Amino acid sequence: MIARVSTVAFQGIEAVPVDVQAQFVSGQVNFLVVGLPDKAVAESRERVRSALHAIGLALPGKRLVVNLSPADLPKEGSHYDLPIALALLSALGVIPADFLSRYVVMGELALDGALLGVAGALPAAMAANSRDMGLICPRASGPEAAWAGEDVDVLAPENLLQIVNHIRGTQVLSRPRPALAEDTAALPDLRDIKGQEAAKRALEVAAAGGHHLLMVGPPGAGKSMLAQRLPSILPPLEPREMLDISMIASLAGELAGGRLSRRRPFRNPHHSASMPALVGGGLRAKPGEMALAHLGVLFLDELPEFQPRVLESLRQPLESGAAVVSRVNYHVTYPARFQLVAAMNPCRCGLAGEPGHTCRTGPRCAADYQGRISGPLLDRLDIQIELPAMRPSDLALPPPREGSSDVAARVAMARDIQRQRFRKLGRPQIGTNAEADGALLEEIAVPDAAGLQLLREAADAMNLSARGYHRVLRVARTLADLAAQAEITRLQIAEALSYRQRLAAFRSAA
Repeated sequence: MIARVSTVAFQGIEAVPVDVQAQFVSGQVNFLVVGLPDKAVAESRERVRSALHAIGLALPGKRLVVNLSPADLPKEGSHYDLPIALALLSALGVIPADFLSRYVVMGELALDGALLGVAGALPAAMAANSRDMGLICPRASGPEAAWAGEDVDVLAPENLLQIVNHIRGTQVLSRPRPALAEDTAALPDLRDIKGQEAAKRALEVAAAGGHHLLMVGPPGAGKSMLAQRLPSILPPLEPREMLDISMIASLAGELAGGRLSRRRPFRNPHHSASMPALVGGGLRAKPGEMALAHLGVLFLDELPEFQPRVLESLRQPLESGAAVVSRVNYHVTYPARFQLVAAMNPCRCGLAGEPGHTCRTGPRCAADYQGRISGPLLDRLDIQIELPAMRPSDLALPPPREGSSDVAARVAMARDIQRQRFRKLGRPQIGTNAEADGALLEEIAVPDAAGLQLLREAADAMNLSARGYHRVLRVARTLADLAAQAEITRLQIAEALSYRQRLAAFRSAA
């Protein structure tokens, strides 16, 4: 008799069905696991054997073969322990096979039979729901799996004995409840920043339209403080967005207690990060910082200090909204629709252009430092601003009247306008102006005659690329939405163009 249990393998955020087959055959006593298992799956033999012993069962003195089908798909992770154990129990006649046919099973076993939480419970539950099946997972992963839908039958036992008793009818397991993280910690407020009004305005525009932002200024100008306060003015996640983000966080094992959060992610990798750490990859093709920042903020401080290969890897995700990891053994795609916020000093000394300061190597100091950022990458950054140095006298100013709550209200209003506009055009999957492509942009961002004339003249004078031209229109559209105007005027075009002047300065420095 061959016992079968359904489980999953992960390719990106996709949960691929895997059939666990167990059979006792005559021959030399052995316990074999085949089907391209990795080291963690191969070691499941000892964990399963000990867990069965803990509940008073022992494997018979026969040859035991466990096959993980499809056999050509690599199997990674410890979540195969529970499906293998239940397949063996079914082969032994302890639990009926027809019950297991209705569930997808995943979970790691301790030696005493306890079930330990595993990564990927949410995408596994979503995959099970699409197949009209339930999910059996550890208690620690139950609150996360429950978010897949109220109609999904989720069983979340604490140990192997509980699930056996439930199947045999001597115990009833209640369905776990979906849990939200308690976001009690207050986010940093914009009211903490004194001065830098132009930078605050640029931050508001970037938040309203989902635009990428570059801040250039000397040390202490407030670049990091501004970036850290961007999440406080962004709208909370919609239910669908929360599920999309949580599926990625689940695969990365970053859902504490299986609780989902409505706050947008804010990722701040160190400049020593490698390309797999940023894009994703490694031995198990885990999501990188780009994917973990999906629908949130990716903050890169000290931008020129990142490795050139790492910086260039940003170019394709900034356009497509997806991080593609291609290796010899696998090809996976992670959603990566993030908002990039970058900060850098004007030169290696950090004080180029400041009164009374002269770099040791002269103008070459700023040119070499800024030259580490390629033109194609700069061209993809919608808003580029320069922050002046903060003076001690600025710190003595009274706190600003506006805080994050005031700015967040205007951002929410502008985003609501954009959302309604795209729904009317039959593009509900687009949420911000930054996601609008060229054809759609020509339909929603048409300047008036004066604005169009200014844009044409500036495009020639500033040598704007086709991408830069469209990005000016995107920013201008956001500025008009913030002003609750249907038409883009010359004033919005002029402000949008002012956010591209930094690129011209970079080109002149190079």
